[in-house]
Amino acid sequence: MTVHIENEFLTATFAEKGAELISLKAKENGLEYIWQADPNYWARHAPVLFPIVGRLKEDTYHYQNQAYHLSQHGFARDLDFEVIEKGAETVAFALSATAETKKNYPFDFHLVITYSLTGQELTVHYQVENSGQETMYFSIGGHPAFNVPLDSSLSFEDYYLSFTPKKSRTQIPLQGPYADFENKTLAQTNTDVNLTHAIFQNDALIFETKGTNSFCIMSDESPHSITLTITDMPFVGIWSPAAKKAPFVCIEPWCGIADAVQTNGVLSDKIGINQLSPAGRFQTSYTISVK
Repeated sequence: MTVHIENEFLTATFAEKGAELISLKAKENGLEYIWQADPNYWARHAPVLFPIVGRLKEDTYHYQNQAYHLSQHGFARDLDFEVIEKGAETVAFALSATAETKKNYPFDFHLVITYSLTGQELTVHYQVENSGQETMYFSIGGHPAFNVPLDSSLSFEDYYLSFTPKKSRTQIPLQGPYADFENKTLAQTNTDVNLTHAIFQNDALIFETKGTNSFCIMSDESPHSITLTITDMPFVGIWSPAAKKAPFVCIEPWCGIADAVQTNGVLSDKIGINQLSPAGRFQTSYTISVK
């Protein structure tokens, strides 16, 4: 089942499975900004990453001396959410722990994802509640994929990434699917970065972020662009399948990150993990702005 919201400028469509954004279109010209999940490249649009972000070593973590298994990015993206609120310009989805989820993630949680349109922006709001009796450990993030090029007369290489503020950011390389924190570098995100498939040859570009940051996909030859803005989400991944020369780019805001190369596998020790006391509530959001 799908759910639809709209305002004067945009229409947005979501799947109840995964509470996933599957379309964001401009009303004026019908321009589609969201990748349409061609399985020849990548069969998703904008999955929600919960209760982990990235991959665990051997897809396994340890909690209270017991091993649990979670595949990359967790299970929320593959489960059916409940629509708990629906308006013309806003929709909210909810997912709670079940006996099945607790086999691989032994925490009682309640996750609410709210999407709201305002002008030419879509805000994505995450709320995680600990409904259990013990401290809860989790990660959460977005994985929206955007069509590149946006203009059919242009190519992938006609676009570039623009960063705001214009400053250098710490970049975390990957060793396989794992974060190599010991070899962090300072990336030149104080200048624009031309989009080529080659820049993703080692998988995602991962940056540490603090405060408010914006990441824009744009071209000097087109009036159309996409900007994703975060506040206090500590990591952003930028990814496109290089070998396939895929016609999309993901800008992924994360509260969490893949296991470190040198991880000990204990969930509470995981770099970037969030924790909530019983009855605690965690909230964060990001905004997609389009032209």
